[in-house]
Amino acid sequence: MPSTTTKTPPREQGASLSHGLKQRHLSMIALGGVIGAGLFVGSGAGIAAAGPSIVIAYTVSGLLVMLVMRMLGEMSAAYPSSGSFSAHAERAIGPWAGFAAGWSFWVLLCTAVGLEGIGAAGIVQSWLPGTPQWMWVALFMVVFCGANLTAVKNFGEFEFWFAALKVGAISLFLVLGVLAITGVLPGTDSPGASNLTDFLPHGSEGLLVGLLASVFAYGGLETVTIAAAESENPVRGVVSAVRTAMWRIALFYIGSMAVAVTLVPWDSKEVVEKGPYVATLDHLGIPGAGQVMNVVVLVALLSAMNANIYGSSRIAYSLVERGQGPKSLARLSGGVPRIAVLTSCVLGFVCVLLNYWRPDDIFRWLLNMIGAVILVVWIFIAVSQLLLRRRIEREAPEKLAVRMWAFPWLTWVALAAMAVIFVLMAREPDTRLQLYSTGGMTLALAAVGYGRQRARARR
Repeated sequence: MPSTTTKTPPREQGASLSHGLKQRHLSMIALGGVIGAGLFVGSGAGIAAAGPSIVIAYTVSGLLVMLVMRMLGEMSAAYPSSGSFSAHAERAIGPWAGFAAGWSFWVLLCTAVGLEGIGAAGIVQSWLPGTPQWMWVALFMVVFCGANLTAVKNFGEFEFWFAALKVGAISLFLVLGVLAITGVLPGTDSPGASNLTDFLPHGSEGLLVGLLASVFAYGGLETVTIAAAESENPVRGVVSAVRTAMWRIALFYIGSMAVAVTLVPWDSKEVVEKGPYVATLDHLGIPGAGQVMNVVVLVALLSAMNANIYGSSRIAYSLVERGQGPKSLARLSGGVPRIAVLTSCVLGFVCVLLNYWRPDDIFRWLLNMIGAVILVVWIFIAVSQLLLRRRIEREAPEKLAVRMWAFPWLTWVALAAMAVIFVLMAREPDTRLQLYSTGGMTLALAAVGYGRQRARARR
């Protein structure tokens, strides 16, 4: 049973799980995990709001994500755990913080599993009209639930090939885009800076909307620190992933946005309707671009679905191992928490059913509730790192295989940036409800966690 004080760290969790992930799995998960469906499709709305200044928005939010990943990497290299930031929050702040951070993220991941299943089924249904959407969602659930119920290396293999396809697709996009911009691509003329003249078409307000859109496109980077606990060498895996985060973000996100807004007018309807990647390839006259990118988006959705089933099951397992939930979720079979995997899949499918049965109230309420969870998690990461860094330096400095830059100043800068994002969310009608709903869920979980912590202290 973990201590209820903040001085004694919780028991490490990775030892009971299998260690079937190889370094190549972790490397590709780290490389491809940053590329999600939100980048391929959702970034179009950001471009429509911010115009060419979306590059600035993605740069600013990318810098924040780099800081968060560095902080998380520092703690995960020192204390590898399947609970990742939840275990770090418990170690640094107290059991109530680990409870609130972990279970809120679990709700987010389970809901995301359902959302990604719906999105993937919609793409397949467009290819095979007349087939029921729920059938495809059920098929995807069975496949990835089955993969996660078996050895963890199966999850790693799925993610390895999914990530390889995504990395290959976006790399080809960047190469074609640079060739077109420089006028080298056959059949195209360089646009120069003609599409960049109206850099801030909607002023600072449009830039702020684009900034909010870009922040939430970066979700999913945390999976690699969860997976590292089941790798052959957890510390080396985390160190490698964190140290390559900067160029991955700069290349895939910021580079893609720069190519898209340079080649295609920001106010083109196709940018929102088709997504900036398809719109750019169509603009260049690349045959079959739409269908090729639909395949890539489908892979991105299935990859995220697979990763979120994995991540939710490991977060739940870690929480229960630390005495923060029903013990049945921590039962291991072949090194896999199969009850936790099944529970996460079932809840994901329930979200799909809610989308069909009550799309206008219950499902929308659920989406609002998870809308700002990633920001809450980032705040827990930053506060935990502030508290843990001094402790690690004092008790075990050799564990600092990764160090946060310019500590503690950049950690405080990151926290200030997160506070600014919360203020911006409160100003925007579209995000205000998400902010309040997520805040209510987090406070409720924190209250439950604190009550459990006090009850345990009295025993």
